[in-house]
Amino acid sequence: MTQDLTKGPILPALFRFTVPLIAGNLLQLTYNAADSMIVGRYVGRNALAAVGTSNPLMTLVLLFTNGICLGAGLLVSYHYGAGDHTALQRQVSTGLCAGGVFSAVTGFLIGLLSFPLMKLLHTDPSITSSAAGYLRIIMGGLVFSFMYNYFASMLRAMGDSRSPLLFLAVSTVLNIAGDVLLVVHAGLGITGAAVSTVICEALSALLCWIYIYRNIPLLRLGKKWLTVDLRLLKKTLSFGIVSALQQSSVQLGKLVIQGFVNTLGVTSAAAFNAVNRTDDFAIVPEQNIAHAMSSVMAQNAGAHHRERIRRTFLYGIGLELAFSAVIAIVLYTMASGIMSLFTRDAEVIREGTEYLHLIAFMYPAPALTNGIQGYFRGTGDLKITLFSSIINMAVRCLSCYVLLFRMGFSFTVLPWSYLAGWIAMMVYEVPVLLTRQKKERFESGKSE
Repeated sequence: MTQDLTKGPILPALFRFTVPLIAGNLLQLTYNAADSMIVGRYVGRNALAAVGTSNPLMTLVLLFTNGICLGAGLLVSYHYGAGDHTALQRQVSTGLCAGGVFSAVTGFLIGLLSFPLMKLLHTDPSITSSAAGYLRIIMGGLVFSFMYNYFASMLRAMGDSRSPLLFLAVSTVLNIAGDVLLVVHAGLGITGAAVSTVICEALSALLCWIYIYRNIPLLRLGKKWLTVDLRLLKKTLSFGIVSALQQSSVQLGKLVIQGFVNTLGVTSAAAFNAVNRTDDFAIVPEQNIAHAMSSVMAQNAGAHHRERIRRTFLYGIGLELAFSAVIAIVLYTMASGIMSLFTRDAEVIREGTEYLHLIAFMYPAPALTNGIQGYFRGTGDLKITLFSSIINMAVRCLSCYVLLFRMGFSFTVLPWSYLAGWIAMMVYEVPVLLTRQKKERFESGKSE
């Protein structure tokens, strides 16, 4: 059900909108982590390392396409808040056509180049072929992943964060069942895990489209789904590309660090895969609180409600910090048990546990940076989020290089490089934020 977020109490609306987003992304992570868990426990350490090595590149591409969805969703939120349904419909169809073509072409090219890309990441020769094969199959289903995320973004932009959650829940259960069937019982290894993932992504997209057709008259476009408005296309590309670059710049940094860790051997690569999956469970909900803030703010920007934008930001930061405290306690106390879900290898478990114990105390920093980025996205200033993310990743990668190759530490100290990146990000963002809010308060007072 769509929801007008320009009216009523802000905190309850923000909370109700955020919870399905967090639950949905936890399901998405479970969906992805199932491959690593089942492959690691039933196929072996090399298979776990192969999936982990291909994951950063795979995620980079997925985040780029998801960035297009996010940028288009912000424009839809703006039109929905403004009550301009004609522009909204043309915006939806334009974004779908542009993103569909992009994801199909990108999936084909990455799949074609999967083997040389794995070699470029310094992948251990013993797992290069299997990692490339896994990536090739996943990229074959990239268009399905885009379609689900696009439809889900449109629903969220119109205030419905629950329906995409239900479709993803069904797909996640089927993906885990498919992994068990194809990996464990059919003995297809990581090929079976990749095939299961692609099938379930296609199912998620189909369920989302059926729901929209039956329940959202505003998006019952028929042949108009193929309409491309050149004027809106330019704006969609402007928002979508900047958002995609911001999303992918973060993953590009992770890709560089993955390449650094790969040089340390298969054990470290396997442990790093497991802690990255776990770290995603901690960070992505913080990101989704920020996405919820952006959607609420974008609708209110369309309706020109400045005070509601400011209050949404304050409530959102409070939710971010509260979540970071809870996840820090959970992650620190359960680190060893979490690692045991991925592997039985004692050395992999030990290295991963050390990493998780350290990073658990650092989550308030990304809570703040995500909240601030949610504000800039919601008010339409995506360039700030892009520049701050680039600063974050540049400092993170440089710090990582120094810690690993100049100071000789193991990868378990890398959370210090992450903290350095988050701090650098805030040094850039906070002055801009304070200046922007001071200007808005002045203009608001002047208009009164």
